[in-house]
Amino acid sequence: MREEKKSRPGRLPSYDYGLAGYYFITFCTKGRTCILSHIEMEPPPLTTVGRDDPGAPNPPAPTVLLTSCGTALKDLILTIPAAHSNVTVYKYAIMPNHVHLLLSIDGPGMGAPGSSRPTQLIPRIVTYLKRMTNRAAGRDLWQTTYYDHIIRNESDYLRVWNYIDTNPTKWGEDEYYVP
Repeated sequence: MREEKKSRPGRLPSYDYGLAGYYFITFCTKGRTCILSHIEMEPPPLTTVGRDDPGAPNPPAPTVLLTSCGTALKDLILTIPAAHSNVTVYKYAIMPNHVHLLLSIDGPGMGAPGSSRPTQLIPRIVTYLKRMTNRAAGRDLWQTTYYDHIIRNESDYLRVWNYIDTNPTKWGEDEYYVP
C-alpha cells in the first residue's frame, strides 16, 4: 500500500495575494540540494581585552558565496521592483538550498477590473523566480511548493527581518540544513 504524502495546504483560501501588505516567503531547491550558495564561517577573531573589547568572543561572521544559480536568483530578485512598481523587496537571504524573501505590496493589486478573483501577485513572483532560474540552469531546481506568511504587525515584521538577517549565521541549526 502506498503511503499518503503529507503536504502543507495551499495558499490561504480566498485570500488575495495582491493586497497591500508585507509577506515572508521561503522556497526550497528540489530534494534540498545545496546548489544556491555555500556558507563559510570566518575563523574566530583573536580575543583581546581593551577599552572597546570586554573580552567576550564575537561569533564568527558568515560569508555567503553564491553559485551561478544563486547569482542568477539574486539578479532576478533585484529586478522584482522594476517589474512590479508596487512591490518592494526589503530583505532576502539566498541559502545553500532555499531562499527567504521579505517583501511588500505597496498598492492595489493587478487583478482584472471588476473581477472577484484574487490577483495572486505573490504566487506569480515566486513562479517567475523559479522559472527563470530553471531556464538559466537548464534544469528544474525547485520544489513545487513554497511557504508564505502574511505579516500582521510590526513585531512580526521585526521577527522575520531578524530571522532572515541571522539565517546564514545559524545555518548549521537551520531546519533546511543538509550536511
